[in-house]
Amino acid sequence: MPDPAAPPTPPVPLTALLAREDLGLRQLAGPPAEEVVLHWVHTSEMADPYPYLLGGELLLSAGVHIPGAAGSGTSYFDDYVSRIVAAGGAALGFGVAPVHDTVPEALVAACGSHGLPLLEVPPRTTFSGVARAVWQLMAQARLAELRRVTEAQQRLAAAASRPDPVPSVLRQLARRLGGWAVLYGPEGTEIARAGREAGDEARGALTRLAEVVRPAEGPGERPAPASATDSVNGLHLAAYSLGAGHGFVLGVAAARRAPGDHTVASVAAVLLSLLTGEQQSGTGAARSSALVRLLLGAPPEEVAALLGDGPWIVVHARPERDGAPDPVAASALGAALGSALVDPADDAVRVLVPAGRAPAPLPGWTLGVSAAVDPHDWPAADTQAARALARARATRTPLLRHGPRPALADLVPSGEAAAHAQALLAPVAAHPALTETLRTWLSLHGSWDRTAVALSVHRNTVRQRVARCATLLETDLDDPDVRMELWFALRHV
Repeated sequence: MPDPAAPPTPPVPLTALLAREDLGLRQLAGPPAEEVVLHWVHTSEMADPYPYLLGGELLLSAGVHIPGAAGSGTSYFDDYVSRIVAAGGAALGFGVAPVHDTVPEALVAACGSHGLPLLEVPPRTTFSGVARAVWQLMAQARLAELRRVTEAQQRLAAAASRPDPVPSVLRQLARRLGGWAVLYGPEGTEIARAGREAGDEARGALTRLAEVVRPAEGPGERPAPASATDSVNGLHLAAYSLGAGHGFVLGVAAARRAPGDHTVASVAAVLLSLLTGEQQSGTGAARSSALVRLLLGAPPEEVAALLGDGPWIVVHARPERDGAPDPVAASALGAALGSALVDPADDAVRVLVPAGRAPAPLPGWTLGVSAAVDPHDWPAADTQAARALARARATRTPLLRHGPRPALADLVPSGEAAAHAQALLAPVAAHPALTETLRTWLSLHGSWDRTAVALSVHRNTVRQRVARCATLLETDLDDPDVRMELWFALRHV
């Protein structure tokens, strides 16, 4: 039997057509309806419909072509059904009246013998009504497929923005396909996986399939396909080469292959390509050159042109979950912010971003954003972002920006203000922890709990440090005037 040339519409299960009460169809012979899908509807009264079928049709006939001498003692029905089966027909619908009052028993027997589903179409049901019902079911299936793919795209995109983007995308993909998803590294090893574990044979077959799509090395090698499929032990396997060109491959194994699965997996492959590839902001050579020049003593303003147009903002970010972010999560954060200049330092990630790409809140991250500055002010912007992040974490705000604005303190010449600040804060200046605790405590309006969160210390430690500051400064920190004066002073140290 030839494979049907499937149209660009989802197939319709025969069970869905039989469930339409307005049609009143009844199956008389053939395999269970659960095993049959329909791709087309075609009406023909030809004794040999083979030349007019593409495969996958529900063929409708009123039996006009049946000669009067045809019966159980002849081969007419057997020949007729065998030609439909040979053409790839999915099912036969026989309309009773006006030509035949009942479905011929010999036709029922022939369909049963050849395994062709036979449906009785009652007199009140027109063939055009059956065709319309099939198209309606196809439209409903297409709409359901589009909704499923759209929802999957949204969930995959959300997973890619999480602090652990690669495992999150794989988990979401495995859930959507009802199977197993794995990311292979350039050497063919499994980097991450999610979903129901496949058996050893299927895993081995999927690993070999991944090699089929892995880019070939060396000149003159045949280009590898972007994707490849196979099946083992009832599992559908698929491998997708990630477009970054670094040899990463996405592998998928699922017990069934539903319409839209290829589109969903392709979306995941694109996201994983971005997550595993080097995010470019300028060329890699330009970034390397800028780094080398900075290390050799060149001022930042001289190398900034190699990195892109300014001015710049500095973003400090921490994942909402405990623990330091991994390099892949940091790279994904940089991709979301539109910059490859990422530093996963300690428990926070620092990103240097062109000021034109103003960041928005990102799920799973807390962000502190500096003011827009020129390259020579990068260190100051780094401090601004760090303080903004501390306040954002303390106030449970997803994103907080440093917002300088004119103030009364700006009326005092900076030199005089700095001299006054140094004299006022001299008793605590030798203790950086006390100075930073006082600054944070004042910025958070004297909240012990928020200050403890911002500094990652216990609230009792905050109380002890603030009390020590009050003692060394010989002042009453409950006095708002004292707090205001100290806050102005801390801005100049």
